[in-house]
Amino acid sequence: MKKQLIAAGVAAALLALTACGSSSYEATPVPTKPVPVETPPAPGTLPLKCDNALASYAPEGALPSPDQFPAGSYMAQIKQRGRLIAGVSADSLHLGSRNPISGDIEGFDIDMIKAVAQALGVPVELRVISSPQRLPVLIDGSVDIVARNMTINCDRWSQIAFSAEYYRSGQKSLVPLSSTAKSLNDLPPGTAICTPTGSTSYTNLRKNFRLLKAVTADTDGGCLVLFQQGKVFGISGDDTVLAGDAAQDPYARVIKGERFSDEPYGLGMSKKHPEFVRFVNGVLEQIKADGRWKASYNKWFAADLGPAPAPPKAVYGRVPE
Repeated sequence: MKKQLIAAGVAAALLALTACGSSSYEATPVPTKPVPVETPPAPGTLPLKCDNALASYAPEGALPSPDQFPAGSYMAQIKQRGRLIAGVSADSLHLGSRNPISGDIEGFDIDMIKAVAQALGVPVELRVISSPQRLPVLIDGSVDIVARNMTINCDRWSQIAFSAEYYRSGQKSLVPLSSTAKSLNDLPPGTAICTPTGSTSYTNLRKNFRLLKAVTADTDGGCLVLFQQGKVFGISGDDTVLAGDAAQDPYARVIKGERFSDEPYGLGMSKKHPEFVRFVNGVLEQIKADGRWKASYNKWFAADLGPAPAPPKAVYGRVPE
């Protein structure tokens, strides 16, 4: 009964995500009409060479102030428009979720976006998107940037551009508190495990645990609802996301010690604007150096994941196609 009440509460909270306003941001809910979802790139569309997916475009000189943006640059276009449009999550606790008191969307990913907006000298409009919408909204130009715990990899580089790495996550799994499993390998064949649609978590689960039944949901919160309704036995995904899930459900636990991937997060942008990627990389370098990155980590993750590590070092050397 207790578990059913928690499930009902989470489901109600998810419905509220698209209904609540925000005192600080203009947040757009996930569209109700069908939208394209992330699909593997067609044969022949991958970059001819991708030795290091983490390599991004190096910043050029000191970070320019908003009144110094080169004419015609994408930064100048955003400045003229008067706002930065960002695709984010609103149901991933600690990364991007709506505060039930203030109505604001907040978290580590949101702090990254706010730093970019501050450097641009404009406010930010947060558009709530699902996991499979991350690439399509960049490709069609609906948003300027995506901060939604997105893993950098070569396949995605063939369709969008990434900033330098701003966080290194890893895939783990969440199971009922009563489960004695020390690994997903301890579960019977056919056990249903949820991962977000269009995610590397789904690919990794299928690759490493082929006898399990992979079930998908469009959002991290969707997987949590399925888990609490008893429709799946567990959830597999980024440790950052699962820490937030476990914080919301006292009947769940994250399996310790079983981390079976590295998930380097990058801010997604259009391939059409490498100068904007360079600018964002300059912002990330700045907040890693001045302590803002560490302060954000400690605010959102330290209680569940431990004290802040050193921020990921940027890798550069990519040349625009």
